[in-house]
Amino acid sequence: MNNELLKRVITSIVITFLSFYCIIKGTHLFDLFILSILSLSLFEWNSLSNKIIYFIIGSLFLIFAFFFAYQLRNINLSFFLFTIIISISSDIGGYVCGKIFKGPKLTKISPNKTFSGCIGSFFFSIVIGLLYLKYIDYSLIEIMNINLVKFLFLIITFSAINQIGDLTISYFKRINKVKNTGNILPGHGGVLDRIDGMIFVLPVAYYIFL
Repeated sequence: MNNELLKRVITSIVITFLSFYCIIKGTHLFDLFILSILSLSLFEWNSLSNKIIYFIIGSLFLIFAFFFAYQLRNINLSFFLFTIIISISSDIGGYVCGKIFKGPKLTKISPNKTFSGCIGSFFFSIVIGLLYLKYIDYSLIEIMNINLVKFLFLIITFSAINQIGDLTISYFKRINKVKNTGNILPGHGGVLDRIDGMIFVLPVAYYIFL
């Protein structure tokens, strides 16, 4: 395992543990957590957006996305966790399958994105989503009053939006000729590099759940 991959793995373990601890614990700890992530995201977006109109629109979007995340967590913790886990699974699936299978590039916006990674994102999301339903909280499907087919479609929709969000931030990184949105997370880059897809999924998840 090379140094870069090792840093990526260690950072992933640490931020995953801290994030889920704050989310599950709730109360003022979660408030502080989400405000901290929002502040870091706004700071990185300020560095990334090269036009004032981009900064304003992006900042408003980030504020609303985090507001919906805050609301969704307080409305139904299980569905919030499910949404987060699907987004993470989509990222992992894209990264792992893209590295292993490589193949044709998906788009010029992000040279590292491949069709195999895209398929891997959907596959990982479906597998983890079904495992969540089976072993963690089957009541989700009952609370939302949907059948298994619609549940699978929901997972695919979340994964697709997550990938679109990833490509959107990649577009801005490309036009600014930077690899990452920041360097606060060793092996990963910035906060926005990790939540770029998630911030697009959460507002949709909030709307769907309500």
